Amino acid sequence: MPSESKTAETLVETPQRLSALREEIASGNVKAVELASRYYERIAALNPVLNVYLSLSKERALAQAGRVDGLAAKGDPLPPLAGIPIGIKDVLVMKGAPATAGSKILEGYHPPYDATAVTRLEAAGAVLLGKLNCDEFAMGSSNENSAFGPVRNPVDPERVPGGSSGGSAAAVAANMAVGTLGTDTGGSIRQPASFCGVVGVMPTYGRVSRYGLIAFASSLDRVGPFAGNVRDAATLLGVIAGHDERDATSSAAPVPDFAAESDNPAAGLRIGVPAEYFGEGLDPEVRAAIEKGIQALKAAGCRVQPVSLPHTRYAIPTYYLIATAEASANLARFDGVRYGYRSGRSESLSAMYRHTRDEGFGAEVKRRILLGTYALSAGYYDAYYGKAQQVRRLLAEEYLRAFAQVDALVTPTSPVPPFKLGEKTGDPLSMYLADIYTVTASLAGICGVTVPCGTTGAGLPVGMQILASHMNEATAFRVARAVEAAKV
Repeated sequence: MPSESKTAETLVETPQRLSALREEIASGNVKAVELASRYYERIAALNPVLNVYLSLSKERALAQAGRVDGLAAKGDPLPPLAGIPIGIKDVLVMKGAPATAGSKILEGYHPPYDATAVTRLEAAGAVLLGKLNCDEFAMGSSNENSAFGPVRNPVDPERVPGGSSGGSAAAVAANMAVGTLGTDTGGSIRQPASFCGVVGVMPTYGRVSRYGLIAFASSLDRVGPFAGNVRDAATLLGVIAGHDERDATSSAAPVPDFAAESDNPAAGLRIGVPAEYFGEGLDPEVRAAIEKGIQALKAAGCRVQPVSLPHTRYAIPTYYLIATAEASANLARFDGVRYGYRSGRSESLSAMYRHTRDEGFGAEVKRRILLGTYALSAGYYDAYYGKAQQVRRLLAEEYLRAFAQVDALVTPTSPVPPFKLGEKTGDPLSMYLADIYTVTASLAGICGVTVPCGTTGAGLPVGMQILASHMNEATAFRVARAVEAAKV
């Protein structure tokens, strides 16, 4: 076996920093084609157990890896993600690859274009391995709602990886990709990152283009990265962020060098600890781990102070009114006419619509469509959706007041450690409450990073959520690096 094959095999056995892999490829010690092939071998070995990948894009990935090797062989400068294997959540489209959004209703759909985030990754040299499993249409907190079966947590395969981006988090945790893309509507990057013990980033709304994202709730959906460490996550965000004329909600704000910014020490930063995130329902072991993380920030020179976010208690009902209403509108396009699944029981147009949607959508998606349709219906709009938007404004203003006092907020990401498969599927309300610490930032449009912050006595990961003001991801990365360095 050639020496570079042995090196690639060794590199895939344990997770590697993105920068170290890129240096190996640039020096010629490792071939990008060989590295991608080794990752595919690892996927073949682990995917039957973990159910992380729904489809693979080997031809496209190996062609890209070959281009990177050609640049390296000539000594040409390499782009920032040259040869780095990346996985894509299956709510982001890739030209020619299946796009299921974890749903039967998109059966057979192969989009003719790439999402902007996908285009930017590939332009930066990334090797796109394939599409990752997720809750159907990104609706869920456990990745048990996928039409293609649940993803299992690599830390403990009897437990959930979190959702909806469970496949994206599990792929990084199991080293089935160096980094991945996920989406976050109410916690779908942050909660699975916490459950799988990896870093997850929810950018400010508008920081990353949503073009090519199969929509769940358009005023809430965001695209963001997962990685094994904070600097890699910052590097990935720097690649995919920036204005896109094809997305009307895309911000024109300049994109900092997030990776370089993350190197700056956190000393002197004012850190707020909201009392509302440490009350009833918080698992004692999660609380203990987060409190250790807060002590580590104090030791790093941060100034920690209490803050209050009293409207937090309204976040769950507010979120589940707004998100379901927008889902009802967005998912009306899946009707069996233009693409995807069509029921065989189509004796009339109305029957085809009815049967296609009944057979094509899963139970949780149907539940949310019904909730959202009711909230938008005549006579109820003002009482439900309209009132929820008013409370959303109050939550956003509350964060603005908090960030006038502090530079960042730290909270638990989830009130509980990863729970067992099937434990909450019979109780949707209990499942929704798993998002209680993440939906507020989603409603406010601010940014957040989740970083590993210790484990429970059973070895289950705990994540600390670091929230920062609009377009201030750099500060969140600085705080996250301090927690990471403390090795809580």
